[in-house]
This record gives sequence, structure tokens and C-alpha cells, in this order.
Amino acid sequence: MANPPNAGNRRSFLKKSGALAAGLLAQAAMPADAQAGKEFGALPDNPRTLTAMPTRNLGKTGYKVGIFSLGGQAALEKPNNFDVAVPIIERALDLGVNYMDTSSIYGGPDRWSEQYYGQVMKRRRNEAFVATKTKERTREGSLRMIEKSLKLLNTDHVDLWQLHDVGLPEDVDAIFAKGGAMEALIEMQEQKVVRFLGVTGHYRPDALIDAINRHPFDTILLALNAADSHIYSFSDALLPLAVEKQMGIIGMKVPARGRLLSNWTPPPLDAQRHSWEGSAIATRPGVINMREAMYFTLTHPVSTVIIGCDSVAQLEENVHLAANFTPLSASQMASINELAEPVAKQSLFFRFTDRSKG
Repeated sequence: MANPPNAGNRRSFLKKSGALAAGLLAQAAMPADAQAGKEFGALPDNPRTLTAMPTRNLGKTGYKVGIFSLGGQAALEKPNNFDVAVPIIERALDLGVNYMDTSSIYGGPDRWSEQYYGQVMKRRRNEAFVATKTKERTREGSLRMIEKSLKLLNTDHVDLWQLHDVGLPEDVDAIFAKGGAMEALIEMQEQKVVRFLGVTGHYRPDALIDAINRHPFDTILLALNAADSHIYSFSDALLPLAVEKQMGIIGMKVPARGRLLSNWTPPPLDAQRHSWEGSAIATRPGVINMREAMYFTLTHPVSTVIIGCDSVAQLEENVHLAANFTPLSASQMASINELAEPVAKQSLFFRFTDRSKG
């Protein structure tokens, strides 16, 4: 198991903030590899992005990604939600969002998230960097996943294919074993079905550290919010390693499904116990607002953050926040981190939950 939960303190966080600032500067200045993925032709180009929000290099991919990206959950994983989900995707592109996240497991067996994206991608594929995932650990299982993903997304390739929810040592061993999922990822990249390869996780850092030491992945999607340093921190060792490897770094779980936010109301206890978050019951609202949550993560050396939206209004608020982003000071970061400590467990529910539900 990974390192035990650590409380951290203001002094150590202030010290670490200096290193984070240096990492952010290094990430922003990182030269993009203009040749990466060129065999696919031009990278996607949303002409609105550069004037809509700040951009950062997606590692060495050569892609300039807007600092806010659209997550594939929230409204985008609810069944039969075309009337809400599709307009969110359309509006995101109109507002300059140029990175779209989804997965083969979002929306259950019907894969509603990929369906919704596919309705838009069949008309606007060249405007979006499309990222999907496989949670299968075998070559054959993952090949089936990507075949269906391409069909649902209405495309002949995806820009990023990721190993979904790598959390335990046995995940890594299975993925890299003979007949494991890694064989499928490499095969699809060689066949020009997927442009770049990535790995994702939110549970514990050690397995992700192992994975990115075994293969030169282009990107990592990792959970990083204001409570991170308090329990099984991803920012202590995993994030600096990803920066060192010049990976594209995508932050997720930024508001922790609202659990970090002061305007969030905890659902009834029975409902929580029967949900994915049930291993970390919340009994109180969070402690910060969405601006603080997003800016806290963006002040780290990440390329972008993905956030799921429930409405067009929520999407527009997030794009507005991204457009006006300025990095927080070390003292602001430390204050937000300190505020989050009492709600750390509920805000990091994904580090306690049943691994079968990720």
C-alpha cells in the first residue's frame, strides 16, 4: 500500500509551493515536439481557443491545450440525456474548449458519454483533441473497447488513448504482462488508430509512478485538488516525476464532485452509502468556491484541468474562470490547502472507494 495519510502543515506546504511554482514555469516554457503524432496529419485546431483562455503545452505532443477542458462525466454520462449533453459539448467548442475527455465506461454499458460526443464529432471532429480510455487490462479486451469507441465517437482515430484508473500494483502488472492492455495501446498507436498514449488514476500514487517509469507515456491524468496533500498525496512525488518526464499533465477531481465547494449540500446519508462516494460519507458542505478550487489546481504544473458540467451555464462559468486565471501566491495556496483539511476525506473520496467501481 502507498504511504499512509499525512496531515501536512502550512510551513511544509509553503516550502513545496516554491517548487510547484518552479515546475509551473518549467512546464509553460517546455518546448513542444512539433513532430509528435505528425503521421496523423495536423493536430486538431479550435480557432477560438487562443483568444478564449490561456493555453499550455500538452507535454511534448506539440498540442497547445486550453487550461479548461471538458470532462466526460456529470451531464455527459447520464442516460438518454442528449438534449442536455450535446448542447454542452457544442457550446464548449464555441467557447474555445479544445480538449474533450471521455471513457469507455462513462455512462455504463451503453457508453452514453461517448455517444454524446459522437453526435458532435461527426460534424466538428477537427476542432477537438479527443481523449478516451480503456479500463480493460488485457490486449483483447482493450482492442474491443477501442473498436467500439471509434464507432460511438464517429471518428477513425482518437488523439489520446489512456489506461483508465490505474490504482494498484496488480493493475500495472496486468497491463504490462504478456497479453496485457499495453500491447493493445502500442499496436493501435503503430497502426495510427491512436495518436498518443496516456495513463490515468485517482486512487493511490505508487502504481502510477510505477507505470510511468515502465513506459514513456505522453500524458497522465491525475486527481489533484485542494485537499490532495492531506491524504495519499499525488503532488508529493507523482506530480514532480511527471514534470521531470515532460508529460502532458491533466488535472481532475478539481471540485471533487462538488464536495470541496461551500455551496454544495451533502445528499442524504442513505443515498451516499449506495453511491460511488459511499466510502467517504460527507456530513457537511465544503469550504471553498469554484474559483479557488480551479485556480488551486491550475497553479500547479498541469497542462489543463478537466471538469464535468451539468449545464451550459456551469460550463460558461468555468470557461470564464479559466479566461481570467492568474496563478495564486504561495500564501494563498497554503491558506486554501489548510481550509480543505477538515473536509479532506470527503473531498478525496476516490482514494477510499471500492476499487471495482472506479
